[in-house]
Order: sequence, then C-alpha cells, then structure tokens
Amino acid sequence: MTYRTSLGVAVIGAGRMGANHVRRISEVTSGAHVAAVVDVDIDRAKTVADVEGCAAYGDVAEAMASPDVDAVLLASPGVAHQAALLTAFEHDLPVLCEKPLTPDAASALRVLEAEQRLGHRRVQVGFMRRYDHEYIKLKALLDSGELGRPLMLHNRHRNPSCPPDFTSAMLINDSVTHEMDITRWLLGQEITSVTVLRPRPSGNAPEGLADPQFVVFETDGGAVVDVEIYVNARYGYQVQAEAVCEHGTARIGDRHDMLVSTGGRWGGTVTPGFVERFEEAYDREVQAWIDATRRGEVTGPSAWDGYAVAAVCEAGIRAQTEGRRVEVELADRPALYS
Repeated sequence: MTYRTSLGVAVIGAGRMGANHVRRISEVTSGAHVAAVVDVDIDRAKTVADVEGCAAYGDVAEAMASPDVDAVLLASPGVAHQAALLTAFEHDLPVLCEKPLTPDAASALRVLEAEQRLGHRRVQVGFMRRYDHEYIKLKALLDSGELGRPLMLHNRHRNPSCPPDFTSAMLINDSVTHEMDITRWLLGQEITSVTVLRPRPSGNAPEGLADPQFVVFETDGGAVVDVEIYVNARYGYQVQAEAVCEHGTARIGDRHDMLVSTGGRWGGTVTPGFVERFEEAYDREVQAWIDATRRGEVTGPSAWDGYAVAAVCEAGIRAQTEGRRVEVELADRPALYS
C-alpha cells in the first residue's frame, strides 16, 4: 500500500484520549493529519473533528471505507476494540490501538488469529511507557548486561484519586496492566504467575474499593516483580521502577525538575496525572507509529503483547478474588510475533 505524503488517520473515539490524540496529530507530530473522527455520539465526533479536512462519522465501518483514511488510531472503550480491529483488517489498515487490545484473553486471541490470517502485522498496541525516555534508558542498561542478570523489579504506581465508579478489578485491568507490559519488555520474559496481597484499605479510598494493593509477578526467567498500586494517594501521580541485578541496581521515576531548599525545607513537584507524566512518551509513540506506517512497517508492542497482558490480567483478577497465587495460561507464541 502506498500512502500520501501526509498519512490520513481516522481517530476512533472522541473521549479524552481520542481528543488528545487529535490534538497531538494536528499540532505536535509530523507526517500525518486527522482525516476522520468517529464516535457513537456524532455530535461529540463533530466537536472533536473541528480541524481542517477532517470529517465526523458515527459509524466505524463507514469511516474506514473512506478513501481519505490510510490508518486508524483506536481510542474507544476496550469493549469496542475487537469489532473495530477486525473491520480494520478487512481494509488491511494499520492500527495504533490504545490498551487494552481487548478486555479479555479469548477475544484478544481471536484478534491475534485474524491478524495471522493476514500474514503480516497490522496492530501496534498503545503501551506508551515503552516510549518514555527513563524506561528507554533502563531497558538499554538491562540489555547491556552491565549490571548482570535482573533478579527483582520493584514498581510503584500511585494516582492522586480515582473515579467514584472505580472497582478493585480495575486496579488490575486499568492500572497494573502497564506494569505487566513494562515487566515483559524490560526483562524480555513472560509472566508466569500472579499473587495479589491486600492491606487494610486506605481511608482515602471510596467505600468498597480495596486500595492499595500489592501485586507479585513471577517470570519464566526466574525474576520476581512487585507492584504497589495505590490509586488514592492524594499527593499526585507517581510511577517509579527499580531493577535489582547481580552487580547493581537502577531506579527511574524520581523526575525532579527543580529542587528548592528554603526555610529548613526542601522539595519539588509531583505531576498531577498520567497525561502530564507521560505526555512526551505519547508524542514519541504516535510519531514512531506514523513514521513506521509511512515506511510500510509495523513496529512497537504487538498484538501478541496485548494478548499476553490480557492473559496476565485474567490471572491477576483470579488471584485478587481467590486470595492465592494463580498461574498465567498462555497460548503458544506464533511465528509472526517472534
């Protein structure tokens, strides 16, 4: 497929993430323009599609059939992803799909199998932490072997607050899902089991929400990984990771832009939310996707990565509800994703 000088992108979903991506493609990245915005709420689609040369649609299939659309950025709720991805495959359109690939392992496997029938990759999953400069540095250090074999990985994931309808299961599916992918990427290992420990809930947590939680992964490379997930920490948004290796340790996530010492105190600022913390990573991710698509390539996290995380999420939910260590059930990895 040959693309125009500027890639025509259909953004599916006109909510917060979709609108942010429309702005990003229009104002930040290069080599692409927003050709269409799609949302079941056509009025909202029209509002977000307020950029030159952009059409609004209420139907995904109609938008993807447009001759102006060369690629798809999928930012709709996860429950709608499978149908949209399969429609994109019918048109052989490359897709940047915000996580999750799909909400469960069975539907993710169906997407995986459909992509295999095409015979080539079409999906990049939006695990944006892989494009954060601190995680990139940590990955390069671990891959160099300078610190020896990774033994443990400590993760802290704290949000200032969560929506009132946030559930304990969403701690795994919406939050710890990032640590699932970044663990697999940093270590180059699959997660084989999940254990979830729950301390006494914080008084900051909404009624009925078990927050915080402590999640433990084991990997097929013999590493042990822990994740502290705390979504009502109040003070800000903070993501940190520390790798403990045979010959040393490395930590990221402190991000002190400026430290001030005055009046017997010292301190800095903490980002208020995930968009501010990872804005540059989102920019880098979308630019990399645009560049690869214009070259006729698909890079970045694959449908296999999306499927593997969905399988780990399912084990995590079982571990959470059953109070025990649960093994992850994975299909064999197809050659297309090796």
